[in-house]
Amino acid sequence: MNDDPKSADHNGGEAEEALEKKNPNMKWYVVHTHSGMENKAKKSLEERIVQYGFQDKFGDILVPTETVELVKNNVRKVQSRKCLPGYMIVEMELNNETSQLVRATGKISGFVGGSKLPLPISRGEAERMMQLSKGVKTTVVSLEFIEGESIRVTDGPFANFQGTIEEVKADKKKLRVL
Repeated sequence: MNDDPKSADHNGGEAEEALEKKNPNMKWYVVHTHSGMENKAKKSLEERIVQYGFQDKFGDILVPTETVELVKNNVRKVQSRKCLPGYMIVEMELNNETSQLVRATGKISGFVGGSKLPLPISRGEAERMMQLSKGVKTTVVSLEFIEGESIRVTDGPFANFQGTIEEVKADKKKLRVL
């Protein structure tokens, strides 16, 4: 565990530091958390590691996030969102004690993989997760359509036709146009 508060989150440019191992027996494992509670689970696990004196058995704990630029009604917002909702990755030396510590932590459901002996993810996969967290931006454009609104079709077999929106199916991202 790092004592430096800037590197504890690893959502900045600290990915290379996170992969430097303090204990050669440490590997990366994916841990299932309660949905929406990833950061609380991380904090709780970090507190338990210190409480039980297992700092030498654990490395970094990451909640992979990505930076997303949303465009809605011509207004741009930059947000950070989780790449893997309900999961975090933990660098640790897996044994009965450390496994039990993770499983008994609040907001954590268990390991992904085998129920008794979970399989670690590769170093390359851990690096890829950290690269996502380093600030790769994706742009999401959100448009709102209103029933009864007049539109012009710009692509497809009905290109350049005028129409009126009869039904908006936001969940399927579809419109019914007459």
